[in-house]
Amino acid sequence: MTNSEQLAAAVERNVSAGLTEDLGDGDLTAKLVPYAAETSAIVIAKEAMTMAGQPWVNEVFRQLDAKVSVEWMCNDGDSVPADAEICIVSGPARAILSGERTALNFLQLLSSTATITAQYVQETEHTKARILDTRKTVPGLRFAQKYAVRCGGGNNHRIGLFDAFLIKENHIISGGGIAATVNTAKNISGGLPVEIEVESVEELREALAAGAERMLLDNFASADLQYAVEINQAEGDPPAILEASGGVTLNTVRKIAETGVDFISVGALTKDIKAIDLSMRFLYEGRKPE
Repeated sequence: MTNSEQLAAAVERNVSAGLTEDLGDGDLTAKLVPYAAETSAIVIAKEAMTMAGQPWVNEVFRQLDAKVSVEWMCNDGDSVPADAEICIVSGPARAILSGERTALNFLQLLSSTATITAQYVQETEHTKARILDTRKTVPGLRFAQKYAVRCGGGNNHRIGLFDAFLIKENHIISGGGIAATVNTAKNISGGLPVEIEVESVEELREALAAGAERMLLDNFASADLQYAVEINQAEGDPPAILEASGGVTLNTVRKIAETGVDFISVGALTKDIKAIDLSMRFLYEGRKPE
């Protein structure tokens, strides 16, 4: 299955679960509206944001009623100012009412991830460092949040436990040490990426000697990160790809990036979420959007 096919399947799966959770046996209150009634509604950003979530919003209304149309004024990845009109939803009123909350839930969550990612990217754009996400995602929304990271200008780390090796402390302990685990991983990798977490300069040197191609520098102070970059250039044959991780914030990411590391992974992109404030305003009958 291609990446686009995986994403499409995730969108359909996420939306189906979201609608099932919200609608149950049916939307009781929507039954107060005449079956044939049609309406239009505008979704508005109540705060500045980087947008993400179009495919999920479109899929909500596709699953509810194919007669609903969504006209977008903004695209995923756009920087959207406060009070901007994002899209107009038109069609059967019952379907729009039933899908309103599920659609906004996806849009506000994913736009939050895209927005914070864009802030981290802006802090590091003068360096070679690239911002990465992690597996610290909302359960069931892994593909969705990683899509949102890309909308914010960030990069995806591995999707799950199946598409890359990341040898961490407990693997090293259980696998017989740094050299043994690196060698085993390289022998069975089948071409998949192999990365190892190190917690000190000494472990970095040991991993370099074992032929590690990528290293996660866990909770290194900025001075130690800079030293690690120097050691990697001097002793790596060839130098490994270096990724900084652990306690990264918007206040510290610039300094980390300036040490010369290649990547910075940030769990906060997907786990510390403050949803973007959005609203859907229904238009009075007969009024057309301006």
